Amino acid sequence: MTDTTTVRIDEIEPGIAAVVLDRPDRLNAMSRELIDDLHRALDLIAERTDLRAVVLTGAGRGFCAGLDLVDQSPVGLHSEAAPAGRAQRGMALQQRIASLVPKLRGLRIPVIAAVNGPAAGGGLALVLGSDIRIGAASSRFGVAFVRIGLSGCDIGVSWLLPRLIGAARAHELMLTGRVIDASEAERIGLITRVVPDGTVVDEAVEIARSIARNSPFGIWMTKEAMWSSLEIPSQRAAIDLENRQQILSSFTEDMTEAIGAFLDKREPDYRNR
Repeated sequence: MTDTTTVRIDEIEPGIAAVVLDRPDRLNAMSRELIDDLHRALDLIAERTDLRAVVLTGAGRGFCAGLDLVDQSPVGLHSEAAPAGRAQRGMALQQRIASLVPKLRGLRIPVIAAVNGPAAGGGLALVLGSDIRIGAASSRFGVAFVRIGLSGCDIGVSWLLPRLIGAARAHELMLTGRVIDASEAERIGLITRVVPDGTVVDEAVEIARSIARNSPFGIWMTKEAMWSSLEIPSQRAAIDLENRQQILSSFTEDMTEAIGAFLDKREPDYRNR
């Protein structure tokens, strides 16, 4: 990446990269610049055909503390990108932030949130929008919006949180803004595991390696269906989608390679064909 100061892409190893929110002095709070830089980073990740998974994390002692309330810079990297009216500027920023979550979902490779420290407000939304979520022992999670005079429903949280932890727990967290620790987050299913501080990225990379042992097309189709199935109103519709994906996948060269590697007791050589 070039001309970005608040988000970086770290090349961890072939096939695995990390997108790192890099405003550690502000607990990686979402300034306008960070929002734009994160969009750029995700666009670059989407263009990469060599990647099999991406880790999303924060620099320093926090994942993302939410919207930076003291940041007054305009929407976009140039002031002329900002609409003139107050409502228009607010809506432009709101849509810019909220579109990050669908962008995470739209990536063809899985996103593993490696949560170090606080994930609040918009930071929590980024965690919820990831495909897999793990947390360091020091990680903390809170809706936050409702505690600053806004609705507790923002950036897709009202849709994602109930589907991940159940409506009853989600409603309590959205209405109170209560911050939960890593242990509770794991217990209620917000994250899948808690790991010692300082190891969360390493653990996420191990998960990424496990994902990379499967075919690229199979993972793409799995990610697409697992999220779409949360919106499908019937089992029949979900099965119809699965049927089409399975037949489509069966025509790939990688499926033939996967079966051959299994029978030969060797690692498959996937070519995404």
